[in-house]
Amino acid sequence: MKSKSFLAIVFAGLALSACSARYQTPTSMGGDDDDAVCQSRGLAVGSPEYVACRKDRDVQRSAATSRADRRQRDLGEYMLNHPDRP
Repeated sequence: MKSKSFLAIVFAGLALSACSARYQTPTSMGGDDDDAVCQSRGLAVGSPEYVACRKDRDVQRSAATSRADRRQRDLGEYMLNHPDRP
């Protein structure tokens, strides 16, 4: 009986950890702080170049997230359409 409850807790933990990791920033974008990246390029906070840098980083992150979502959706559709293939 004790091993069944342990397995249930392990599976619940795995399921919850997978859900929490789903909406993280894609690794292709990196975990860099946008403010630090733009300032390291020598841009002054509040300048038009700094604002453009932050917007560019936001667009890149959004595109990376969209690509990751599209890949996940395509994989799900492939698996539904080809149940005989692993």
